[in-house]
Amino acid sequence: MAKADITQAEGDLFLENITKQFGDFRAVNDLSLQVPQGSFFALLGPSGCGKTTTLRMVAGLEDPTAGRIRIGDADITYAKPYNRPVNTVFQNYALFPHMDIFENVAFGLKRRGIKDAKQQVDEALDLIQLSQVAKRKPLQLSGGQQQRVALARAIVNRPSVLLLDEPLGALDLKLRRQMQLELKRIQTEVGLTFIHVTHDQEEAMTMADTVAVMNEGIIEQMGPPTELYESPRTAFVANFLGQSNLFPAKVAETSGDDVILEDSDGRFVMPKARVSDRVVTDPGTEVLVGVRPEKISIARLEDAAPPPADGNFVDGRVTSASFLGVSTQYEVTTHGGDTINVFAQNLDVHNLVPQGEDVRLSWLPIHGFVLSGHDDINAGVEKNV
Repeated sequence: MAKADITQAEGDLFLENITKQFGDFRAVNDLSLQVPQGSFFALLGPSGCGKTTTLRMVAGLEDPTAGRIRIGDADITYAKPYNRPVNTVFQNYALFPHMDIFENVAFGLKRRGIKDAKQQVDEALDLIQLSQVAKRKPLQLSGGQQQRVALARAIVNRPSVLLLDEPLGALDLKLRRQMQLELKRIQTEVGLTFIHVTHDQEEAMTMADTVAVMNEGIIEQMGPPTELYESPRTAFVANFLGQSNLFPAKVAETSGDDVILEDSDGRFVMPKARVSDRVVTDPGTEVLVGVRPEKISIARLEDAAPPPADGNFVDGRVTSASFLGVSTQYEVTTHGGDTINVFAQNLDVHNLVPQGEDVRLSWLPIHGFVLSGHDDINAGVEKNV
């Protein structure tokens, strides 16, 4: 494709072996991915993982040290930001305070020499459901409304790729959740490729078709949100995407389609399909057994039914119980010394299990997962500052 056509490039976004070095620090390390045209894609990870640097390279605000970026067949690796079919929506909105909302949205069109932009601006304002405030100034709008205006200003240019850099970070929790649904609705209606950078797991899982979890400049795992949540490949993904109970065990044996594991609390059955592809299931192999807190049932030991033949269980004692309204969070210390968290839905608030009670925890084998014993058990755990 000729250089003159780069601004009109369309198709999937390709990052091919992208590396970005700042002196001795490698922010992005040999990263490759493909973002399908028209999809909602999220780069998720903690601060310093390389996600924003990746976004800036796609936007043209940073040049890669190595590798190639293209949209369809058009190589945009070193194209200037204004010469690539990419727009960015930032966390701080970056609206012009002296212009009204209509003028803000029309700004990019006028810069491109489009004289009669009224229809396109009206359509963009209608899309974000703010036609009624077209003559107001940005400071007369709420934070959520300003964010929608910033989105309309980017969308009206019809870029091939729209980049969203922590766009909801400045909003309060309730408004942020409303905007998550609003962003997904808008993306579905306009059909543009959205690439959303965030450290918020709920944001990524609510909006994205595909999530790439980044850590230290590489992608740990990429796929649909349900796949990453239900079948994490690493301890980092298991801990960062939601909350997980991980405890060390060893492979005792394999039996048909199952792997039998054992630790100080007993033996556990896991289907081979629930074992990470990074794990060798030879007897004696050290592994991490994982299970999400909401997948576990808790019962007083004196009331517990006999262990089901097709289930896993451990016995322990409740060391803390926190009532959270919709659920109660229990922390249980097992007889073998592991700590397991349980989220129990509050179907009967008169039957909550008190601290100090002996309990049995049980879960179905298909609700667990097995990770490499070489992983850091605390990788991806958010630290309290």
